[in-house]
Amino acid sequence: MADAVSNVEACNLAYTGRLEQLRQEVLLNKSLAVTTDQDNRTALHWSCSAGHKEIVDFLLNLGVPVDPKDDVDWTPLHIAASAGREEIVKVLIARGAQVNAVNQNGCTPLHYAASRNRYEIARMLLENGANPDATDNLHSTPLHRASSKGNYRLVQLLLEHNASTNLQDLEGNTPLHLACDEERSEEAQLLVEKGASIYIENKEEKTPLQVAKGGLGLQLRRIAEG
Repeated sequence: MADAVSNVEACNLAYTGRLEQLRQEVLLNKSLAVTTDQDNRTALHWSCSAGHKEIVDFLLNLGVPVDPKDDVDWTPLHIAASAGREEIVKVLIARGAQVNAVNQNGCTPLHYAASRNRYEIARMLLENGANPDATDNLHSTPLHRASSKGNYRLVQLLLEHNASTNLQDLEGNTPLHLACDEERSEEAQLLVEKGASIYIENKEEKTPLQVAKGGLGLQLRRIAEG
């Protein structure tokens, strides 16, 4: 197959959206629906990656597991969230996908939704029990990611779901440190308004005020001090 992404034909059919061919193959051999490829991915992983909801529905209706992990522990929900497949995320959650599953980097689907600015997906995840304070292997939370990327609405959403503003990553940085370092002034101001401390030091013994560039530090001090 010229457009192959996998060494398993069923996975290639799922990725390229060829439902009828996949249906015929699986009717002949039901094990193909759960066969894993060179990346330990199933047809469900690949259909989620490419955004083929009808194939996702077909596979789940066959009873395939909703949370298989690939060779780096990504579940189909991780993939769908990262790729921005809103309808598929909705289907997976409805079928019982684990919203707080972690991959080898310690990331949950919400980490990827936050860093890639997938607002609706993040909302669905949070409304279905995703932990806003989940920490990855670097102790970064979804709020760290959204703040550093300048995803304002996602910062708002996470704060509305009680994300902690002052958790520190392995470098001692809070989300406010990262927002200041990346010159995300709107996000930084929102964080301070919602209780982020301007005085916490990171491992370099720098506070967000010391990291802030231009006049941002003065603005944040004014907000913090009322």
